[in-house]
Amino acid sequence: MPASQHQSPKSDIEIAQAAKPRPIMELARKKLGIAPENLEPYGHYKAKVSMNYINSLKNRPNGKLILVTAITPTPAGEGKTTTTVGLTDALNHIGKKAILCLREPSLGPCFGVKGGAAGGGYAQVVPMEDINLHFTGDFHAIGTAHNLLSALIDNHIYWGNAQGLDGRRIAWRRAIDMNDRSLRQIVSSLGGVANGFPREDGFDITVASEVMAIFCLARDLDDLKKRLSNIIVGYTRERKPVRAGDINGHGAMTALLKDALAPNLVQSLEGSPAFIHGGPFANIAHGCNSVLATTTALKLADYVVTEAGFGADLGGEKFLDIKCRKAGLSPDCAVIVATIRALKMHGGVKKEDLKKEDLKALATGMSNLQRHVENVKKFGIMPVVSINRFSADTDAEIALVKDACAKLGVEAIMADHWAMGGAGAADVARAVVKIIEKGQSKLKLLYPDEMPLLEKIRTIAREIYRAKDISADKSVRDQLEAFEKLGYGNAPVCIAKTQYSFSTNAELKGAPTDHIINVREVRLSAGAEFVVVICGEVMTMPGLPKMPAAYNIDVGADGKIVGLF
Repeated sequence: MPASQHQSPKSDIEIAQAAKPRPIMELARKKLGIAPENLEPYGHYKAKVSMNYINSLKNRPNGKLILVTAITPTPAGEGKTTTTVGLTDALNHIGKKAILCLREPSLGPCFGVKGGAAGGGYAQVVPMEDINLHFTGDFHAIGTAHNLLSALIDNHIYWGNAQGLDGRRIAWRRAIDMNDRSLRQIVSSLGGVANGFPREDGFDITVASEVMAIFCLARDLDDLKKRLSNIIVGYTRERKPVRAGDINGHGAMTALLKDALAPNLVQSLEGSPAFIHGGPFANIAHGCNSVLATTTALKLADYVVTEAGFGADLGGEKFLDIKCRKAGLSPDCAVIVATIRALKMHGGVKKEDLKKEDLKALATGMSNLQRHVENVKKFGIMPVVSINRFSADTDAEIALVKDACAKLGVEAIMADHWAMGGAGAADVARAVVKIIEKGQSKLKLLYPDEMPLLEKIRTIAREIYRAKDISADKSVRDQLEAFEKLGYGNAPVCIAKTQYSFSTNAELKGAPTDHIINVREVRLSAGAEFVVVICGEVMTMPGLPKMPAAYNIDVGADGKIVGLF
């Protein structure tokens, strides 16, 4: 195998296609003790674990939970998913029993900017093409359930509107798992009386859908149905909420999601079991894989490695303040992923100059990593810093990062799992096990349930983003008060903002302070039981870039997909 990152002549997809994975039924039986009758196979290399089997695990003890998060992302790349896979392989490599839990990739980024999202190099999950594209159909089921409710709303209005929905106050948009800016704001029901009542509408990307959030927070089928029934689809003229259950949409939606709710089992290149299930974005949703997958994995292994989307200020904060709060989870250790390249970019270096040694810029960029270390510690979680090795990293740069982290009271470890698989992250695995065995972590949530919604937003802005304060128009403040009067004052808040900065200005790198977080809009996700807080200019329906990744994706004469990543 190559000695360091980006020296391999093979692309990620070529490495994945050259792999020879074990049949999933065999891997499940030998690695996890799951009998074939408890699996629903989707071909030879992926399967769903039956809900009946999952229910039978309830009395088993839990393993240890490891959260993988990262610094603020840059175009230089950090490799958080790759680290999650590599660390799991590394734990198994040093003799531990470990499973990894990831989100399913969205088609939007796959065909947009990022390309595939199944890890990289020799730290990948397979079958890579399936995982990145249609997989087991979960996202299609979620999108269809969402749009069924959209259709039922307009149908309810068309056939007499017994619930008295005010067409100006419909809160439920439509969804599609693709980046399509032209669908952000639309007018529906044009064409005359037979087509209904024209109104303004719009689309969100499926990974921002409340159905996706509910899917990932539901504990079982009954909980899923209850949460779906609680979705607020709109309001009457008297501002009374109308729910999905009021128009009888929850039962059919549950039927569409029944099979999807069972977690998906696949494997890494080294044969580590992997649950990949659900996929909310972390910049516009809560950014974590399903509770069902995580809690099931904890019953089947001694160590469970999971990731939260984007940086520790977004996915990491939401994993702790939303997922852990709702599911009763508590990480035993956190791994903060960084690269020297990305830290130099936070220090002001342009992408084309990142291969040059620049200790001054690196020292400046370390402020971003320092901020994330401090934030993770605020939650009572002891972190390890994993530095993804690149061939251009110099000894002096590595020494600077290690010394700076030592002053923060955390260990920084170079990792080369991209090129070497699990063996390349063995030192990170040993450091994680050491922290867990010492019992150094005890979760402290950032704010109590009873704190007013506006103060929860302000607390995150000040404590995590280091903002001076928040700003919000009277309409936003009134809306938050209305949510509290409806009984949702104890809900956590889910901040939707740019992932590229602690501020709402994507160009502001490093560790800015004393900025203002502007709250543009708030949405109540009554079924998911949190309040979405849209800040700055973030969009819940992304657009494609000038040169989308879709231009590079094709199918060769041999039937193999190329250019996915």
